[in-house]
Amino acid sequence: MTSIVFMGTPHFSVPILKGLVTNGYDVKYAVTQPDRPVGRKHVLKKTPVREAAEELSIPVLAPAKLSGSDEMSTIIETNPDLIITAAYGQFLPTKLLAAAKVAAVNVHGSLLPKYRGGAPVQYSIMNGDKQTGITILYMVKKMDAGDILSQKAIDIENDDDTETMFAKLSIVGRDLLLDTLPKVISGEIKPIPQVEEEVVFSPNIKPEEEVLDFSKSAFLVDAKVRALRPDPVAYTELNGKRTKIWRSKVVDATTELAPGTVVLKSKHELQLAAGDGTVISIIELQPAGKPKQKITDYLNGAGQSIKEGQKVID
Repeated sequence: MTSIVFMGTPHFSVPILKGLVTNGYDVKYAVTQPDRPVGRKHVLKKTPVREAAEELSIPVLAPAKLSGSDEMSTIIETNPDLIITAAYGQFLPTKLLAAAKVAAVNVHGSLLPKYRGGAPVQYSIMNGDKQTGITILYMVKKMDAGDILSQKAIDIENDDDTETMFAKLSIVGRDLLLDTLPKVISGEIKPIPQVEEEVVFSPNIKPEEEVLDFSKSAFLVDAKVRALRPDPVAYTELNGKRTKIWRSKVVDATTELAPGTVVLKSKHELQLAAGDGTVISIIELQPAGKPKQKITDYLNGAGQSIKEGQKVID
């Protein structure tokens, strides 16, 4: 039986871990990030991979820092056939990669070499891409730079956000990995080197990138809303108050008003001008210090003073 050390953290990783077990692979350890305190009471919360591993009776390792840790020594001593990562969240030292007897393989959420880095799904949505996908690749010390073993593309729909895309990609990643591994183990697969000139990076989202730019088209404003949902959530200064925008919709209309100006206000709708004469409708938002709310509730409360033709976003 092929032995595996699996490394992953979020919900994206769980179907992949379960798929390996269901298909008869011997998962020796599940390696994940440490439990994190959440909420005002700082209650420790297990990662989705830890929860899944415990349900499957797989031993869990969760070093705060993998490099040089006792947990890393344990993995090396295990000398598994395969090390498989899927959104683990830490770099793997070369010494650890070399511990795999057959290969160290990564399940990455983009069509490499486009979108190397920690936020490939977010960038694919935010940039308005029509497709993204999964790449199975060999791991090397350089981030997401190993030879490609297999790829599968899927469409990004206009209502997809990061959560829905991760859910879709986790299933694609599971199935593609299970199809690819036998060829890796047998040595019959022919890896394809990445073309360095085609590399695009997708680093983790910085706080300054969470701000919406209404000078861009309504499609790209909405794309950023979807890309940053459910976390960290895009925001703007709406009517002088920092406001998270949870949901929006591109309107089939045009306007000559300046970006950030109210095009239409009714009891149930707030339409704003965006770039290139496009229009976007705000569906759900969250003013600072307030709960998330539908636009109707906002317009009946804090947004009562807003008028058509008023510039509410600078």
